[in-house]
Amino acid sequence: MAEILFLYATREGQTRRICQCMADELRAKSHGVQLLPLDDERSPDALAQCRIVVLGASIHYGHFPDALYEFIERNRSGLDARNSTFFCVNLTARKPGKDSPEGSAYTRKFLKKTTWRPKRMAVFAGALLYSRYTWYERLIIRLIMWITNGPTDTSRDVDFTDWDRVRRFSNSVFE
Repeated sequence: MAEILFLYATREGQTRRICQCMADELRAKSHGVQLLPLDDERSPDALAQCRIVVLGASIHYGHFPDALYEFIERNRSGLDARNSTFFCVNLTARKPGKDSPEGSAYTRKFLKKTTWRPKRMAVFAGALLYSRYTWYERLIIRLIMWITNGPTDTSRDVDFTDWDRVRRFSNSVFE
């Protein structure tokens, strides 16, 4: 049985990498940790056996994946019974003031759409992975970046995640 369960919904892998970073930080302090994709069939059983749950999901084109809301709905009592944390990953969080639950339109929208209230929340900037996007996605995302004064050079990927902040936040799961 893992003391801390990390569940994640990711598309390009940045949310998983953030969970892995937090898990590594906690393992270094001798905590038992398990990481699973949110849609893994073992996730509900793992939730039932952990003491602390950290749930992370990324935003794509303005929305969390439906699987996030479905998991919360199906496992609401298990989430409520544990020390719980939720974090959001998005490119908007690269801007000051948009990198907190209060400043993020996505977390405010999340809280309106679900009645689950995690004990802690965080918002982390994600990665702009032009090299992994289709031609059409690169075009759309480049336009969005141009409009929002972000990087538009599609020949390179940009990681906006503040990894030191992620490591510091990992310790808050015990509060």
